[in-house]
Amino acid sequence: MSTREVSTMIKQGFISDSTLSFSPSRTTTTTFSRLYSPSSSPPPPPPPPLPPQSQFTESTNPMTRSSQTQTQSSPHHHSTLFEMMSQEQLHEASRPIKSQSRIFKLLSDFKNPSNGGGFSYHGVGPGDVRLTVIGRDGFKVCMDVHKKVLVEKSRFFLEKLARRDKENREMMHMVEISECDDVEVYVEAVVLMYCDDMKRRLLGEDLDKVLALLKVSAAIMFDSGVMSCLEYLEAIPWSNDEEEKVISLLTQLNLNDSAAEVLQRVTSEPSTSTRADDIFLKLLSGVLQAKDDKARREMKTLISRLLREDASGYDNKLDVSKETLYSLCHRCLSSLVLCLSEATCTADSGRDRGAIMAEIAREADNMQWIVDILIDKKMGDEFVKLWADQKELAILHSKIPTMYRHEISRITAQLCIAIGRGNILVPKDTRFTLLSTWLEALYEDFGWMRRASRSVDRKLVEDGLSQTILTLPLLQQQAILLNWFDRFLNKGNDCPNIQRAFEVWWRRAFIRQYASEQDNSHLQITVCDYPK
Repeated sequence: MSTREVSTMIKQGFISDSTLSFSPSRTTTTTFSRLYSPSSSPPPPPPPPLPPQSQFTESTNPMTRSSQTQTQSSPHHHSTLFEMMSQEQLHEASRPIKSQSRIFKLLSDFKNPSNGGGFSYHGVGPGDVRLTVIGRDGFKVCMDVHKKVLVEKSRFFLEKLARRDKENREMMHMVEISECDDVEVYVEAVVLMYCDDMKRRLLGEDLDKVLALLKVSAAIMFDSGVMSCLEYLEAIPWSNDEEEKVISLLTQLNLNDSAAEVLQRVTSEPSTSTRADDIFLKLLSGVLQAKDDKARREMKTLISRLLREDASGYDNKLDVSKETLYSLCHRCLSSLVLCLSEATCTADSGRDRGAIMAEIAREADNMQWIVDILIDKKMGDEFVKLWADQKELAILHSKIPTMYRHEISRITAQLCIAIGRGNILVPKDTRFTLLSTWLEALYEDFGWMRRASRSVDRKLVEDGLSQTILTLPLLQQQAILLNWFDRFLNKGNDCPNIQRAFEVWWRRAFIRQYASEQDNSHLQITVCDYPK
């Protein structure tokens, strides 16, 4: 700080001047109390001459007056409630200048209540407690405050300061709080005790500052300060990072019922968990029935991402149930059967063929979305059997023009990709039934799938189909791949290219033929009994 700033601070009474020390001829009875910050970890044990740490000690010997009063303000300065920063504080190089400036501004506003700080001094009289707050870095602030205010606002100070000498004389207390994590926050907490409207005082403060004030207020048992901070936190919005900080601190402080209203934003009543499945069903059904296609796509993406979050380290206790997802699957299947039935006899139904085809594509897209969720949730095994058994749907599918039905074949491709990756485990009979029912349709629709949708990854579909075929018994592989061989020669790029599967089958069948060898080893097991 500049010399001019230091001079101004001395003139305004914020920095001690050597000419303002007590006269040695005066006698004053004092009590000296050394405390350690309630919110900080205990410091190393002090040297033997000092009081033991975490103790509240008093000294009322008048002979100690002269050494103590050298740092006290003159009795004529009772109108100044705070003796601010000492000269040595100004030379504290390790303390950020911004923090010193904020403390200076804070105490300046306090000293001049006419500035509109909302402070109340009525009936408190002159300061009778010298409070010194010392940070871990040695930075300290000395303040003349009032015992009446401290004991009324803080149960911590009530316990430490509610003492009088035997003659019932008023005493000048000296209290020192050491090892503070943030001196500024402690000063702010003490100033807050004098505020008429604490919540108004907090307006405009950032969340980190209020959390720090809450921690200190809880540590010194400043109950009204705690409630003001909680009311502030309850009223403002939080970012994701801020939400984590709030939850972490409130859990750490263990404020019980006091923090309940704040945490209502992120916690639910126990009864909510029983209704969770109904909520999920309503949301998913709403998406499936949405009339605006753009909004439907956006909500599908959003809900899919949210449902995947439990796989990314979140403790997701409320999740969509298997029953809910499969009820939606059956609903989509019924809609598909109905749409395809209408499409095969549009002349009799009287409905517009284009509208029916659009509805088929929509229901197929809905089914793909539900299947994606099932696969992500590792619940897709039952759907493979369900889809493999849709003989009636497969027959209706073959009667519809390819340009309208190819979205349905994407469901088969989804399942083959998941099986090929090992994300769905089903018996070989189910896998063979799946291909027997839907492989021809996939072959027929593959060209349209590839051209009509940019989201279809041809190589991904071909690899998934190849892997699924190769999981079957060798004779079933042979039947499927020989049929593919003829089709590929005639259709070319409009047929999936599963040459890799064909090569593996060829090697298995003709080059690396496997014949099980009889096990001639004789395993012997001997059981011996030993007396106890």
